[in-house]
Amino acid sequence: MSTRYDSDVIVVGAGVVGAACAYYASRAGLSVTVVDRGAVAGGSTGAGEGNLLVSDKEPGPELELALLSMRLWRELTEHLPPEIEYEAKGGLVVASDTAGMDALRDFAAGQERAGVEAKEIPADRLTDLEPHLAPGLAGAFHYPQDAQVQPALAAAHLLRASRARIRLGEEVTSLVTGSNGEVAGVRTATGALHAPHVVNAAGAWGGELARRAGMDLPVLPRRGFVLVTEPLPRLVRHKVYAADYVADVASGSAALQTSAVVEGTPAGPVLIGASRERVGFDRALSVEVLRRLAAQATALFPVLAGVRAMRTYAGFRPYLPDHLPAIGLDPRVPGLLHACGHEGAGIGLAPATGLLIAQLLTGGQPPVDILPFSPGRFTSVS
Repeated sequence: MSTRYDSDVIVVGAGVVGAACAYYASRAGLSVTVVDRGAVAGGSTGAGEGNLLVSDKEPGPELELALLSMRLWRELTEHLPPEIEYEAKGGLVVASDTAGMDALRDFAAGQERAGVEAKEIPADRLTDLEPHLAPGLAGAFHYPQDAQVQPALAAAHLLRASRARIRLGEEVTSLVTGSNGEVAGVRTATGALHAPHVVNAAGAWGGELARRAGMDLPVLPRRGFVLVTEPLPRLVRHKVYAADYVADVASGSAALQTSAVVEGTPAGPVLIGASRERVGFDRALSVEVLRRLAAQATALFPVLAGVRAMRTYAGFRPYLPDHLPAIGLDPRVPGLLHACGHEGAGIGLAPATGLLIAQLLTGGQPPVDILPFSPGRFTSVS
């Protein structure tokens, strides 16, 4: 007896990556159901700053994916409403001393060969770009391709544009499989949903979902905090961060790391990050983290010392040991695909991830080499 399918593909996860998978699968002509145990953007997406960055990525597979995604985000602005707050603000990476500037110069040279636009800004021209920067900095590099979106709204509008069926508040407890172990859908507390393909876009919980499917995908949560100031006139024009942020992004350390990332928003508040630490899914407020973030932000922008912090929030980056997301077909479970493990780059990489998943679902030719992102790199297949 053949299975009657509810849709062509079920996407597990209603964050921005899952929303992008649904959007591009729908555009490819597939019917889509999106299932999430919580709300739209209720996980990592809702706790993100909305970074769309190339400036923090060294040449290699992730940068290729980021450059593709930047082009897709620009295309999406023609189809999604302005409420997603897409802003091509550019990024400014600053160095505090000559050694840091030399390191930035070497890093930027490699990026430029890979297609990134980067312009060196000498110390005496920094205030042309950011009038409120602290004096005494050694210089910076300006990355005009860096941009910003409001991530929760971007996810919501991608889902709306996908016309997918949305099932919220339903946790996937297991996969439904056929007689040969192939995917036939998912099972939730309310019953089974049937489809020949399932996409694991569960973010920081992607490893748990993979385990429920019998696959070892070592996704771990990496906690981060963001400070939000009172609404202000536009004091910070770009996404501005210290050079050591790049090293923190690439680090695999479980210990606490903080490096200043400061940016204004169209709504007025200034967002201040970034911290990283692996403490499981512990959401407990860390006064030490907030103290460090505030001190580092005011070192970059002394004007912020007199500004009130109105709130803070925490989120979990879905971390994989080699810092590359898992995007592609599961080597053990036919019909299961993974789209998770993007760490802090998920919002920026979402459109490219969604496009790759849609092409794999429909037999298309991906525009970048997907082998480095293969979920099978973490397991041996007998």
